[in-house]
Amino acid sequence: MALTTKGVSAMHLTHIPLDHLAVATTNMRHQRRAPDVSDLLPSVRARGILVPLLVRPTTGEGTDTNEAYGIVAGRRRYFAASIVAAETGTTPDLPCAVMEPGDDADALEASLIENLARRDVDEMTQYETFVKLVKQGREVAEIAATFGLTETAVKQRLALGNLLPKIREAYRRDEIEADTVRHLTLASKAQQKEWLTLLEDPEAFAPRGQQLKAWLFGGQSIAASAALFPLDTYPGQIVADLFGEGGYFADSELFWQHQKAAVAARRDAYLAKGWAEVVVLEPGQSFHLWDHEKTAKRKGGRVYIQISARGEVAIHEGYLSRQEAQKVRRKTMDGPEQGVSAEARAVRPERTARLQTYLDLHRHAAVRKYLLDDTYVALRLMVAHAIGGSPLWQVAPEPQRAGGNNIAQSLAASPAEAGYRARRTEIRSLLGLSEETEAITGDGDTETVFVALLTLTDAEVLRVMAFVMAETLAVGTPLIDTMGAHLAVDLRTLWQPDDAFFDMLRDKRVVTAMLAEVAGDTVAQGNQAATLAVQKQVIRDCLAGSNGRDKVEGWLPRWLEFPGRGYL
Repeated sequence: MALTTKGVSAMHLTHIPLDHLAVATTNMRHQRRAPDVSDLLPSVRARGILVPLLVRPTTGEGTDTNEAYGIVAGRRRYFAASIVAAETGTTPDLPCAVMEPGDDADALEASLIENLARRDVDEMTQYETFVKLVKQGREVAEIAATFGLTETAVKQRLALGNLLPKIREAYRRDEIEADTVRHLTLASKAQQKEWLTLLEDPEAFAPRGQQLKAWLFGGQSIAASAALFPLDTYPGQIVADLFGEGGYFADSELFWQHQKAAVAARRDAYLAKGWAEVVVLEPGQSFHLWDHEKTAKRKGGRVYIQISARGEVAIHEGYLSRQEAQKVRRKTMDGPEQGVSAEARAVRPERTARLQTYLDLHRHAAVRKYLLDDTYVALRLMVAHAIGGSPLWQVAPEPQRAGGNNIAQSLAASPAEAGYRARRTEIRSLLGLSEETEAITGDGDTETVFVALLTLTDAEVLRVMAFVMAETLAVGTPLIDTMGAHLAVDLRTLWQPDDAFFDMLRDKRVVTAMLAEVAGDTVAQGNQAATLAVQKQVIRDCLAGSNGRDKVEGWLPRWLEFPGRGYL
């Protein structure tokens, strides 16, 4: 009987004598000590081996006979059958699925798949097997597809290869925890040796976890994502995270020089736009949102720039302390009292604090009750809060951090951005806002915006609402994919491949696939051995209709579709 399975050549089922079997060298548990099979023995004694072993013909591999088979998967069943054979003095025939000889990669995959199903394979064993598969010619994407893992998970296992053998063995023996190993993959070989010396010295302390990361980076581990400045202008070294989740600045002092310069430039830009004050907090100093209230720039609102100890920058536009904001409100509400000096008003307040609380709560309750039945007002009030904020509403525009001048320039030239900027001018005119700041959200007092919205039609208010929602829509979230599919967004009308896009294409497999999309399989196969630069130039020629190529209209990378797709 013949059968096939994904990734494995055609097989046939047969029975093979026990003494013609041995554990194959391609079995991932080859050279391990004999396994514990006490759970299998009762069943094997009673009924024998029921599930076929996966084997492959060999030339005496592991046995003294010429008619031998190496066990790719089923090692524990083999040992259980051997124990029962020794007890009974017999040599049974075991059911086997026989693979074709010669494909070590298929055999390794079959062995690991079976062991993964048992859920007792440690990461180091997976690493060793994945390395063998890579040497056999398997790509990361193929390995991930075969074992039902993500490519990131496979890369994480392969990243363990950066570790010294002693560290890998300590991890296998559970002497080192997972987060410590992850940080050690960022260490140089010299740092790993130094750390091992500390680990093996009973009188020394070997840092682990987050302490290890701080030890590796001289007291601070600052992620590349924290940079306020473009990374392509940074002259220092960024250490790549071998687990594929970012990188870290190798020189924290050099990072802080550039980060502080970027913060100073951002502060000067805010002052140039007319903000009365920009407060730059000391690194590590917190901005307590609950102690501040949203306040418009024209009413004296400040900008606070908060810098965490790890380098991240958060900017809070238009805030005053609660005490200062109350003074502004009181001045606006009460105004000067006729015939009474400021000194007299300060001595004889008209309302005590408790009376003011009483009045505020009752006024609030009454307004809230009326608001429930007036959707016309409620819609405008909600939009006003989304723009101006309140002590309970904190809404911020998407900053669209590009991380590089080439990306920023590409975005600025986009027709989509041009349409957005035109709509922003229209909305500013509707609300009577100035052109002092780019964002509308946060640029205006909530009460003033609400009064302006009361003069607009429902259609105009909905246009304002749609713009504010667009301005505060976060980049890089799953919601973008969902929205794009629902709105049937077609980027062909809004995007053209530019220099920034082509410069960032680094994976030749992806570029070859794109070449096949643009120029056809024949051209792609003809340029299979060409350099990455040549392949990208052929794509450019096809899109432009230059150098004798037919012009291709409307090409869109799969990544820019909704929903987005990949190439690998």
